[in-house]
Amino acid sequence: MIVLWIILALLGFFIVLTLIRAAFFKDDVQKGEPLEEETVDVDRYCESLSQAIQIKTISSYNRDEVDFGEFQKFHDFLEERYPLIHKNMTKTKIGDASLIFKLEGSNPDLDPIALLGHQDVVPIAEGTEKDWTHEPFEGFNDGEFIWGRGAMDMKNHLIAVLESVESLLAEGFKPERGIYICLGHNEEVVAAPDNGAKQMAAYLEKQGVHLEAVLDEGGAILPAKAKGIVDCQLAGVGIAEKGSINYEISVHAKGGHSSQPPEHTALGTLADVIKDIENHQFKAQMPDYVYELFRSIGKRSTYGARLLFCNLRILKPIVLKIMTKIPPAASLIRTCTAVTMAEGSPQFNVLPEKASITVNFRTMPGVTTQDVEDHIRKSCRNKDIDVKYLVGKEASKVSPTDTKAFQTIKELCERTDEKNLVVPFLVMGGTDACNYENVCENIYRFAPFVVDTKLLLCTHATNERLPLASVEEALKFFKRYIRRMTKD
Repeated sequence: MIVLWIILALLGFFIVLTLIRAAFFKDDVQKGEPLEEETVDVDRYCESLSQAIQIKTISSYNRDEVDFGEFQKFHDFLEERYPLIHKNMTKTKIGDASLIFKLEGSNPDLDPIALLGHQDVVPIAEGTEKDWTHEPFEGFNDGEFIWGRGAMDMKNHLIAVLESVESLLAEGFKPERGIYICLGHNEEVVAAPDNGAKQMAAYLEKQGVHLEAVLDEGGAILPAKAKGIVDCQLAGVGIAEKGSINYEISVHAKGGHSSQPPEHTALGTLADVIKDIENHQFKAQMPDYVYELFRSIGKRSTYGARLLFCNLRILKPIVLKIMTKIPPAASLIRTCTAVTMAEGSPQFNVLPEKASITVNFRTMPGVTTQDVEDHIRKSCRNKDIDVKYLVGKEASKVSPTDTKAFQTIKELCERTDEKNLVVPFLVMGGTDACNYENVCENIYRFAPFVVDTKLLLCTHATNERLPLASVEEALKFFKRYIRRMTKD
């Protein structure tokens, strides 16, 4: 009886403590003097982006399929559209079509910053051309959106960077810290052997350059509204990105005519392999940046939700269990396994002598290619399989959040709009930024455009388009970021 009373007393104490903690578990909204005014030309930006979209800079894993004439057109367009950049910055062509622009700083002792972008876009899926509201390479501006391939990924970002630097130079801007603008030409090709960003990073390393910070695409500013829980705009800053590693797994069999099949064909045996792989997922974890993501959101939530978020450490096992059942949430906390391709017999009446699957692993930071292969063999224990590495890239390192660059992004976003909430997150896809780890520790992935989630889903898809309402503040962000980051 005494034990029961002790348990009830401890439970009551915990409940009271939680109620008190939740009351004080609030976010300190960025306040202070209004941000400095910046002059931006939205109309000029829109004209520039429309023209940029009209140039079909489509990349391909097969280099012979790339029309490098289009990339030359793009370079000519940049030279004509941005004369001050070409006059004041040195330009170096790297590889087939990547470009580096360099602006010297007045203090050579300060490490420069880098602003990244990629010129290339993905092709239009065959058979979907007529599904577009406006031609995909027209760059049509209807007064609400600019339509076309690259409008969101990422000619919008690239043009915003160039417009901002051109505008600053026109104002007589003289940075203390140097600036690099690095424009890759094949970011959309996963693990390209001639990756332009990797070549540019190698060039910088050879020149003895060490960067203070890198800013690339990745996150955006997304409305986050759940009735009775939270109402804010999440500005996600990618501090790391997942890897993408592909393996072929095969089994062998005798083969023969389909009229005399064995108990299990090679494909039947392979089905058990697939079950083993899918039933043995990587262990879920909650890295510090995922924990910080939830804590930050929790501090902007209503009191009822804060009761949960302020006890996240205690409730972590339950939270992880729930998240593994929700694919988008699971991708934040574990290496994901996807069986994506299968191959068997070349003909319907022939038993396969070899059956294969291709498995794509989206790896968490710290999970290596060797870890993936070991996981495959452990999951398929006692099965006679061949495991062959195909192509891929490792997950990136994790950048810190206590740096000048991250805190600058946070301050600029949250002081622009009190509804903005800057949070660190893990980028699911790939960017050029990961290639710069040899010359920089502070790498961030963030595009300062306010975009509805449904528009993000148009990236790489039909009717890709950029909302014009997001342009002005994005341009102001880049100018402010460059000013602050290039001061000692």
